[in-house]
Amino acid sequence: MNLLEHLAQQRRLVDSELDRLVPTETTPPETIHRAMRYSLFAGGKRIRPILCIEAARAVSDVQDGVVPSACALELIHTYSLIHDDLPALDNDDYRRGKLTNHKVFGEAMAILAGDALLTLAFQVLAELPATGERKARLLAELATASGTVGGMIGGQVADLEGEGKPPDAQLLETIHRAKTGALLRASLRLGAICAGAAEEQYAALSRYGEHMGLAFQIVDDLLDVEESSEALGKTAGKDAAQQKITFPAVYGLEASRRMAQEECERAHQALALFGARAARLHELADYIVRRKS
Repeated sequence: MNLLEHLAQQRRLVDSELDRLVPTETTPPETIHRAMRYSLFAGGKRIRPILCIEAARAVSDVQDGVVPSACALELIHTYSLIHDDLPALDNDDYRRGKLTNHKVFGEAMAILAGDALLTLAFQVLAELPATGERKARLLAELATASGTVGGMIGGQVADLEGEGKPPDAQLLETIHRAKTGALLRASLRLGAICAGAAEEQYAALSRYGEHMGLAFQIVDDLLDVEESSEALGKTAGKDAAQQKITFPAVYGLEASRRMAQEECERAHQALALFGARAARLHELADYIVRRKS
């Protein structure tokens, strides 16, 4: 099975579990559940949950609770997208080629839908049939990656406060290691924890996640400059319009492309100890760097 077929299979696996975990549209209060499911099933690539699942497979054939854990990552990611698109933040009308949540359900319901997805993510982990120690590690990892100190929210704050400031390499790295990189690294770490990874394996997957997180964001910044809104499924050119600090703004297009490839190579190197078990993670690294949306 080639990578694209494998990714499609894994998306179906994740979507089936998400469908089970999230209340149906007819569950009262119906409006909030419609809003949650609207954004959750709007056609995402499921990169984070797939990275989680493949990290676990690289470690062991036994991966207790990995699919629900992977879904918790997607719940957090989707909540962050709903809130990012709000008028108070990036003020975007489209996401994944569809109207953003607040355009369909209103700002108040969009805020609550994001809140509900965030809350549900931790409920999913709390209800895993895992040992107390393993469950605590999963909860702590996801909370830290989503939070304010080196986590996603901290990165979003730095991103907002950096708008209009002169391009600065140090601030750029601070923003994106937190805003994008922390949750991507957590994807690998949750998979490692579910599979009972040894310390060396956990550290290697963490390094892979760090390099892929940076590569992912560099490519995102490049796509915002080079691709159309139709191709991206969201408004292109927003970074420049909002005077955000991005890799092309700091380093230029060609240097940014080289940096993305260098981070990809470092990610490959981090997987050396896993041998053939990490074949899909190697493929995913190349896929993330070469994507066009």
